[in-house]
Amino acid sequence: MVEKGISLVHKLKAYDIVIISFYGFLTGLNIIYNEFIPNWDYFVLINVWIIVFTFILAYAEVHSKSKVWQYIHWWYVAPLIMITFKEIYFLVKPIRQQDYDYVFIAIDRFIFLGQDPTHMIYVLANPILTEILQIVYGIFYLLPLILLLVLLKNRRYRAVDYAVFSVIYGFYLSYLGYFALPGIGPRFTLHDFESLSEELPGLLLTEPLRDFTNLGESIPTGTPNPAELVQRDIFPSGHTMITLIVMYLSFKLRSRSRYFLIPVGSLLIFSTVYLRYHYFIDLVGGAAFAAFSLWSGKYIYNWWQRTSGKQEFDYQNSYD
Repeated sequence: MVEKGISLVHKLKAYDIVIISFYGFLTGLNIIYNEFIPNWDYFVLINVWIIVFTFILAYAEVHSKSKVWQYIHWWYVAPLIMITFKEIYFLVKPIRQQDYDYVFIAIDRFIFLGQDPTHMIYVLANPILTEILQIVYGIFYLLPLILLLVLLKNRRYRAVDYAVFSVIYGFYLSYLGYFALPGIGPRFTLHDFESLSEELPGLLLTEPLRDFTNLGESIPTGTPNPAELVQRDIFPSGHTMITLIVMYLSFKLRSRSRYFLIPVGSLLIFSTVYLRYHYFIDLVGGAAFAAFSLWSGKYIYNWWQRTSGKQEFDYQNSYD
């Protein structure tokens, strides 16, 4: 029985291990802080179901002759990122209870000699630039998908496995940052959130995209006291962190997607401050987290490859 259990575990991919570990962590938080978390038992059930589903997918891919299970095993990660993001919404504030925006503001002002970057950058504001940057900011979740689709198109399955691992590992590390130093961002603390549309107007798509972003952060249009209800998700800047990871992977994997991802990704990182979602120090944190994620991730990935009897990954030998 023990050998069968070990055999089943070894069918898991490295990104499965990350998912199972993180959902185990969230389950532990729900149990420990259950008196502060509404519906904590439902979250535990969902987390356990996701862990079981991960094992089922890994087993099905190995034992099925159909490529369908392989594709499902790759793509199930995408909805899990959003599911995890929303569960964290219900955990961070009850557990941490304090926001640290005052720390981020103080650090920014120290760096910029008493100035706030979102105020400094306002001299560049115009509707065309705002429209472009709001669109770029809005396609954040598409960037990893573009990288993966191009790799799949070229049948670089080994690189796909590593890219999926790198992205999910990066996302989950950023979520740990939200627990460590929760905050709401300069659009609430340094600016009037209700005046954002007047101060940074766009053209056709800015307002719908802005409303969609707000909805994703649990503040639909008309929400009273949005600063109280918005997701605590600014440090590190996940948009910066994951974008840098995707840009780096596209370059190191010599994917043609880099000709799109690198310039668009650079604009996206700039947009996070211009659009007042982040402080400058959030971007610094995002870059530091990205560097740590890429460095530590390769060791973790190859450790699991060795443990489970699979081939280690190397950028120079990433073609199947």
